[in-house]
Amino acid sequence: MAQALRFLAMDAVEQAKSGHPGMPMGMADVATVLFNRFLTVDPADPRWPDRDRFVLSAGHGSMLLYAIHHLLGFSDMGVGQLKRFRQLGSTTAGHPEYGHTQGVEVTTGPLGQGLATAVGMALAERMANARHGDALVDHWTYVISGDGCLMEGSATKPLTLPGT
Repeated sequence: MAQALRFLAMDAVEQAKSGHPGMPMGMADVATVLFNRFLTVDPADPRWPDRDRFVLSAGHGSMLLYAIHHLLGFSDMGVGQLKRFRQLGSTTAGHPEYGHTQGVEVTTGPLGQGLATAVGMALAERMANARHGDALVDHWTYVISGDGCLMEGSATKPLTLPGT
């Protein structure tokens, strides 16, 4: 799967003459293990409430996510969409966009935004699990974040609670 991800990303970026191939190429092995051994999603039901969530904080590497969705069989991610990467009207925008592409949990692009959002999602699911139990909430949030994400204010500012 990792080699297929690399080739799909490489071909799409080359065809578009635009995009960032580095992250998809470098993270292909990590994504393969994550999606094959840990993440639980259903491409036939992308809004399934108890699915695991995946956030690509390093949104400039969006072709990694699109290639994964293609290989998993998401209905809006046929090879035709991969060939239209970064083209107006395609589901394969330069950065993942929530509501535009199936399986994209949150729009990412501004560095660090996805990481901060994923932390909030994970906190919310753990709180919901504590209240309702595993029978209702038994999913996890995973995030791939880049070094640029970690240098942004949303990821580096210390949490200050009122009264502390």
